[in-house]
Amino acid sequence: MSKKVLIIGAGGVGNVVAKKVAMNPDSFGEILLASRTKSKCDKIAAEAREHGLPTEIQTAAVDADNVAELSALIRDFQPYMVINVALPYQDLPIMDACLATGVHYLDTANYEPKDVAKFEYSWQWAYQQRYKDAGLMALLGCGFDPGVTQVYTSYANKHHFSEMQYLDIVDCNAGDHGKAFATNFNPEINIREITQPGRYWENGEWVEIPAMSIHKPIEYPNVGAKESYVLYHEELESLVKHFPTLKRARFWMTFGQQYITHLQVLQNVGMTSIAPVKFQGMDIVPLEFLKAVLPEPGTLGENYTGETSIGCQIRGLGKDGNELTYFVWNNCKHQDAYKDTQAQGVSYTTGVPAMIGAKLMCDGIWMQPGVWNCEQLDPDPFMALLNQHGLPWHEAINQPLSVEA
Repeated sequence: MSKKVLIIGAGGVGNVVAKKVAMNPDSFGEILLASRTKSKCDKIAAEAREHGLPTEIQTAAVDADNVAELSALIRDFQPYMVINVALPYQDLPIMDACLATGVHYLDTANYEPKDVAKFEYSWQWAYQQRYKDAGLMALLGCGFDPGVTQVYTSYANKHHFSEMQYLDIVDCNAGDHGKAFATNFNPEINIREITQPGRYWENGEWVEIPAMSIHKPIEYPNVGAKESYVLYHEELESLVKHFPTLKRARFWMTFGQQYITHLQVLQNVGMTSIAPVKFQGMDIVPLEFLKAVLPEPGTLGENYTGETSIGCQIRGLGKDGNELTYFVWNNCKHQDAYKDTQAQGVSYTTGVPAMIGAKLMCDGIWMQPGVWNCEQLDPDPFMALLNQHGLPWHEAINQPLSVEA
């Protein structure tokens, strides 16, 4: 039976989530899209109407930092669940509002305090007992990475491995948006993520490295070799907790030289700082100002060419006890994403999995009280829906892994 959903956030990912939810009336009933800026919601709703999507998208204004305002909106609309695609700073207020009003919760990125570039799951995992006691479900990090990468790992563990030992998540955007410098998702979050020290898991502990200091070319399907950098990414914290046989787990992401050069200049002149500075008698945060002058990620889609390639390369012992290598991945063309939802591929690869996670919750397949990460749930129905909703996956078994080359 279709269920009402409230979607909070009207950026590039919110656009994809709202439209994909509107395409699936078998699972989703009424849709309310809310953001601080209602005009952004109205634009998405108008595009959905123009493209003849089966479910009308209603819109509202809400301050996602304000628990009382969020709670009032939820009580008024009475959704089955909230899909949070606002900023990571707003995860906890939205989780609090869901608890206060008795509705389920899903997000695509873990909580991050605004005044320090530190993202980890501890704040949200602390809600486990409260959600369980309330009979509510919170699904964390249900985008692509985090999200699909954890489902891929869980699927590999379930079907191919008796012991996973080495995991490398590889993320390539080989697209071209024609801009001198632009980020593919929220510039503030993106730059905070890549300018902090890198970390990876090895032999039972975290190894910290200077930002962007480990890099090498990695071969990506349909794309070729691209320079890839070790970053810390949130799903590593979750995966090494839930798969303790992992001896090493790393996350790699590609960056072009032009991007690196721009970033270095911006860092050198202080524009990536999150510490307030005085300007004409006012406190401003340089990174927030930079965000205001950079292109809005949601506007990049129309002229974007090329494709993304994201996957998991895993080595360990197979079900028969012999050594096994496994690679599972998706390639997504920016042009295909734009045709489907008027979005670029990075927004699309995050938004489609959020819809799939919500669908599995609404359909009762992934519904269980408590706070969960994607790898803790049965991967098979999620993997099937990826193939049906625009993100088909591929696998290679006992082939050389390019990250090891």
